[in-house]
Amino acid sequence: MDLTPDNTIVFEAWGIAVNATIFNTWIIMALLSGMSMVITHNLRPDVPPNRWRTMLEVIVQGIESQITEIARRPGHQLLYFVGTLFLFIVTSNLLMVVPGFRPPTASLSTTAGLALSVLVAVPLFGITSRGLGGYLKTYLEPSVIMLPFNIISEFSRGLSLAIRLYGNIMSGAVIAAILLGVAPFFFPVVMDMLGLLTGLIQAYIFAILATVYISSATAEPKTLENAKEGQ
Repeated sequence: MDLTPDNTIVFEAWGIAVNATIFNTWIIMALLSGMSMVITHNLRPDVPPNRWRTMLEVIVQGIESQITEIARRPGHQLLYFVGTLFLFIVTSNLLMVVPGFRPPTASLSTTAGLALSVLVAVPLFGITSRGLGGYLKTYLEPSVIMLPFNIISEFSRGLSLAIRLYGNIMSGAVIAAILLGVAPFFFPVVMDMLGLLTGLIQAYIFAILATVYISSATAEPKTLENAKEGQ
């Protein structure tokens, strides 16, 4: 049983093998970009929104409201990054109900790449918000002794993000394959429904955790103190 799309070669070009992970990632990118261009091609205040534009606005506003609620400040700064992560993961997970489509999130290389993007985004947002000195000072809190532990904690976050997403998608594929061999007519439908639900939950959790990590790096010291007092 092939658990990862990395082992499936779709085609080769100039001696470079393109596996299903890369190919299906391109499909998702093209799908999201194409839908955005079609829906927003006539985006003007004097043109009434159609149903697709309304749906897109509801999704964007929903993501922004969640970011604002978690970060406790306007979420438009994180909207583009966190929203892109959420839409990519949820589209990838939902498309696994399409016969023959292997979601890129079932590959550890994809989930590791997504986690790495969060690891890079955390210091970038932190430095932009608090300055280089202010951000580096967070590694020395509450004392200098905590420096190595804070660095280890930073990298363990990314590792946990990658393994959590990959493990859930891979385990769903394994269970589906087992049940398919037991009852090939009934269980696939049930597993597809559970897969859709799990895909939505995993995309939501990943985006929420990314928001939490970035928010903690960009929060002012007073905000962090108030959050601790509230707990």
